[in-house]
Amino acid sequence: MAKFMENTAAHQSADSIPKHVAIIMDGNGRWAAARGLPRVAGHREGTKAVRRSIEAAIRQGVKYLTLFAFSSENWHRPEAEVTDLRGLLLQYLRSELQELHEAGVRLRVIGEQARFGPNIVAELAAAEAKTAQNEKLTLILALSYGARAEIVAAAQRAIAEGIAPAALTEQKFASYLATAGVPDPDLLIRTSGEQRLSNFLLWQTAYAELVFTDVLWPDFSEQDFAGAIRNYARRERRFGARPE
Repeated sequence: MAKFMENTAAHQSADSIPKHVAIIMDGNGRWAAARGLPRVAGHREGTKAVRRSIEAAIRQGVKYLTLFAFSSENWHRPEAEVTDLRGLLLQYLRSELQELHEAGVRLRVIGEQARFGPNIVAELAAAEAKTAQNEKLTLILALSYGARAEIVAAAQRAIAEGIAPAALTEQKFASYLATAGVPDPDLLIRTSGEQRLSNFLLWQTAYAELVFTDVLWPDFSEQDFAGAIRNYARRERRFGARPE
């Protein structure tokens, strides 16, 4: 992954490159069904798109990349598919971690990790510890994640600390979220043609630019990633301000 270190965004202005990109990776099942393959084949092919997106993020100069890898609702899928997804997660960690580490990628996990069981929790913790000092790109995996549950948990932590209502500002509340210390996404991409947030980073994406593409996740390429960045660069972000 030495090529991860190449940055092709040096000629672009800082404002044209999002600091934080979030992706809802959608379409694995449809990709597999269109080819007469089991759903797990789509999920497995999707891991290749993960690698391509990490490479593209580093090339473009993105500093944070959050991937919606497993939602809290995914636990309701057939048991066999959930088992396959758990196995793919372990396989990904074991096959990719060293190269990610050498490329300067820091791994961070958000969501209810405990639901994956002690073995996966231990591997995730080890991966986070191994890469904790890396600074090239922070890769955030949202696993067993749901934004509403995250917001409720943040409120519960604030209440447990006994914070006074008047002291609970937006900035303070954000410090209780799972993404504390991470800048809000500038750009959110969703693949497969769906146009909804699906309970993903609801607080954090309040002012994110949204890009929806018909490309199914396993087919999502570095060129698709770069195209989303160009789309973002053409927009004028006002954060709710009135036009001049």
